[in-house]
Amino acid sequence: GGRVTAICKMLFCGFCFVLIAVQANYAPYFFDNGDRSTNGNMALLSLSEDTPIGTHVYTLNGTDPEGDPVTYSLAYEAGSRHYFSVDKHLGNVTLIEELDREKEDEIEVIVSISDGLSTNIHANKFTIDRHSGVLRIKTGVALDYEKSRTHFVIVVAKDGGGKLRGHNKMFSATTTVTVNVEDVQDTPPMFIGTPYYGYVYEDTLAGSEVLTVVALDGDRGKPNSIHYCIVNGSESSFEISNTTGAISVIKSPNQLKKEVYELKVQASEVSQEGDISVYAFATVTIRVVDLNNHPPTFYGENGPQNQFELTMYEHPPEGEILRGLKITVNDSDQGANAKFNLRLVGPGGIFRVVPQTVLNEAQVTIIVENSAAIDYEKFKVLTFKLLAIEVNTPEKFSSTADVGIRLLDTNDNVPKFSSDYYVARIPENSPGGSNVVAVTATDPDSGLWGEVKYSIYGTGADLFLIHPSTGIIYTQPWATLDAEVNSKYNFYVKAEDTDGKYSLAEVFITVLDVNDHSPEFNENIQEKTMIIGSPVKIEAIDQDAEEPNNIVDYSIMQADPANVFDIDQSTGEIKLKSYIRSLDIIHNITKNKDCIWSLVVQAKDRGSPSFSTTAVLKIDITEEVRPMAAFLMQTKDNPMKALGVLAGVMGIMVMITVMISTAMFWRNKRSNKIMPVRRIIKKRQTHPPRMVRMEWLKLRRPNSAAEKFIVKEDTRNENSNNNAQAGAALPPTPSPPPPPALTSAAAAPTWHVPTVSGSLTPTFINKQLKKKGLGGAHSALVSELKMKFEKRNTALGDLHI
Repeated sequence: GGRVTAICKMLFCGFCFVLIAVQANYAPYFFDNGDRSTNGNMALLSLSEDTPIGTHVYTLNGTDPEGDPVTYSLAYEAGSRHYFSVDKHLGNVTLIEELDREKEDEIEVIVSISDGLSTNIHANKFTIDRHSGVLRIKTGVALDYEKSRTHFVIVVAKDGGGKLRGHNKMFSATTTVTVNVEDVQDTPPMFIGTPYYGYVYEDTLAGSEVLTVVALDGDRGKPNSIHYCIVNGSESSFEISNTTGAISVIKSPNQLKKEVYELKVQASEVSQEGDISVYAFATVTIRVVDLNNHPPTFYGENGPQNQFELTMYEHPPEGEILRGLKITVNDSDQGANAKFNLRLVGPGGIFRVVPQTVLNEAQVTIIVENSAAIDYEKFKVLTFKLLAIEVNTPEKFSSTADVGIRLLDTNDNVPKFSSDYYVARIPENSPGGSNVVAVTATDPDSGLWGEVKYSIYGTGADLFLIHPSTGIIYTQPWATLDAEVNSKYNFYVKAEDTDGKYSLAEVFITVLDVNDHSPEFNENIQEKTMIIGSPVKIEAIDQDAEEPNNIVDYSIMQADPANVFDIDQSTGEIKLKSYIRSLDIIHNITKNKDCIWSLVVQAKDRGSPSFSTTAVLKIDITEEVRPMAAFLMQTKDNPMKALGVLAGVMGIMVMITVMISTAMFWRNKRSNKIMPVRRIIKKRQTHPPRMVRMEWLKLRRPNSAAEKFIVKEDTRNENSNNNAQAGAALPPTPSPPPPPALTSAAAAPTWHVPTVSGSLTPTFINKQLKKKGLGGAHSALVSELKMKFEKRNTALGDLHI
């Protein structure tokens, strides 16, 4: 808005009058005193959220270039709350609504200044008669002294041109008409600075002035005086000055029954004659403001209380309300002084309090938030503090209450073993009823729920028992443990409470070996044949289950003569002393020509105490023999080995024969033609006769060591029957062929047939062979071989190579 200045110029002519209205306008503006100023355009104003309602927070200030009076106003966005009011004449801004930074930390207000005009451009209010020049007010237009006291009208007068004078030139003239508007008593009084808010504080004295209302006569030319009065709403608690408009409280604040009073005040114009002509009304709001002099206080059922107790079972459902706690909190102050927060101080995350923010008074509710933490086994009593602290007051008054919750136990735990498995060891010679191991399980529940009963089950539990209360595992009274039969047992042990809740653990029992067996020699160690340069081995087995009880050491206890044999302590191999390399050396040591010695050997285990076994071993010493004879010698004590090798060779030969026959069959079958028989006769080569010598073992006891084995020359031809009877006459021995010529490159090989001493019949038969039923067949085979060798020896006589 701005002031309108009308300038009128009048131009005279012979034919017409033209009225031209020219208006000029300049808008009012605010003083900008900075963002921290309290006087200006209210830009970037900052307020504390605890500012009391009714406080004068700012003064709008501006001016109009034309010097017209200005008015102020505030505007808000649609739907937003109105926090401030402004005196439109004085520019005083007052807080009318409580601030809360947590809800709204920024408020937008549109401030405006106006000089009272709706725009900068106004329509012309006057008209002039074209012929008479009479200036009139337009129809329907009224002049308002309060809005514009003077109007300037420019009048233009033009002539008809130079037609009357014989030329076309036109002349005109202008003049300005000033129209002054006189004021009349047509406007009622106006209150300045509305709306009005006043405050009575708790310490305000009776008779104190609360606020002053101001009203002006709307007719500014000749204003009348103003008379004030309270129409209603004071309830005999407030009064107003008739002349000044000052409102005072006439009672002490503690006698005021209401928190807010709304007074209706009338302002009337009094003429110079003393008559009351027109009047206006305004509403005055007076709030009784309490001082912050009371802290929040907790109340129980019987009044103020700062200790509360409750008994409940452990692990209540989450979200459950602790209904046994009857707690109320109150702050007897008013407004912002009575606003405070509630919170719990103590074990975090177990409970939460509702509400968290209170105004004046509330019922306190405590809700379970973490059921698992409310555990009787961890806490018998839960204690925490309930804290109430003011929010918006400088004093921050607070108070606390102690809350104790006594927990009751429930059967919420299962028995738990001290270990997931138990390992025990017991000697095998332990008597029945011996303790093995003690298992332990605990149940943290109280009373009968915490009592544990033990039991065992599983396939390995047959030889064991468990005490149901102590958890001691022991062997059955009749049980006999033998590490050689079974050295490992495992089973499950169960711990169960009276409500049927249980847990399991696994038990592993090892039966410890005790040295209760002596080493035992194999039965075939009574006689051994030793070839010079090769050892013989004895073996003893200890039936104990574990080392060192089943580890056997060997030694020679007695030998005659001494210093002939050595024995390996670990393997039982018996060797001749390193200097004995031939039978001649043995003959020099002893006069025993048959070279058979008896040794006393010992097998001793390493247990504690140690057990040992001795045996007499006869060793027959001979020199190296040929492979077949050596094989027979080696298998003398194990004839099944010889039989197995023989059967294997025969099987291979049968397979080769079958394969050749099959190939020939399929070859002949595939041929479709009958081929003529072609016979090629070659001349037989003649060779000088030669004598075939067969070497046989003579199985008789020689008179001396050198005559143990004597090989006789076979007098029969190559095709002689090996199954000839013992009494048949033998053909004469043919003369030997001439010896072949010897060259330097090769010499005639010399055949050395080893000899075997002793009988092929074993002195005993292995137990395993007896069990398999092979003893009869084996004896028959050996007997047949023996008969053949004896017949052969008789036929050969004493000839030997």
